[in-house]
Amino acid sequence: MRISLITICFNRKATISKTIESVLLQDYNDIEYIIIDGNSTDGTKEIIQSFGNKIDTFVSETDKGLYYSLNKGIKLATGNIIGLMHSDDEFYDCTIVSQIVAAFHKNPTTKGVYGNGIYVTNDAKKYIVRDRISGHFSRKKIKTGWLPLHTSVYLYKEVFEEYGYYNLDYKIASDTELLLRYLYQYKLQITYLNIYFVKMRMGGLSTSYKRFFKILLEDINIYKSLGLPAYKTVLLKKIITLRQYLK
Repeated sequence: MRISLITICFNRKATISKTIESVLLQDYNDIEYIIIDGNSTDGTKEIIQSFGNKIDTFVSETDKGLYYSLNKGIKLATGNIIGLMHSDDEFYDCTIVSQIVAAFHKNPTTKGVYGNGIYVTNDAKKYIVRDRISGHFSRKKIKTGWLPLHTSVYLYKEVFEEYGYYNLDYKIASDTELLLRYLYQYKLQITYLNIYFVKMRMGGLSTSYKRFFKILLEDINIYKSLGLPAYKTVLLKKIITLRQYLK
């Protein structure tokens, strides 16, 4: 079973090497690694190129944003399974992909596998800031603000082809729309693997406090579009997030 891992980046010179090394150190031997760069100008492209043919597909060109790049990477992928590894992040350890693939084999009817993650400080010490335990999925939990950690969700490529890609109308929360569409609207069956998949640095696109209100507005519009009680659900979602920080 081939797994395609997609990294999108723009001007990530400080972190891209660690991200790439984290992928290359995985002990699973059938990984296709795709990097989509938005025509970086800070030396990121040169770092990526230094890894040579260890990167299966490398595209660097001006694009139309985060989710446009993700869609591009997914469409280029040739693997059975699609996973994301953002350019500020790393795998928790070198066995993660093997464990994810084993979970797919163990659950032949599942369409996806997801797990846990931790957010760490953006420095050498990498103190844990937020503990993101996803927990088991049920459709009812979505109305209480629950969603799995986006970067821990691995899906068969056919899911994107059947149910659609990231919605480009949303600039910063399209991952929320995609997960809600798959899990709530289409009732997709996914499997929880109770291990940490990923370490994420604070300060990326989804963790910047400057973008908090823009995410909030997009979240409200997304929940409304699916007929969910938007204000209540988004409030509960933020409470869940706060508890993860406090923990």
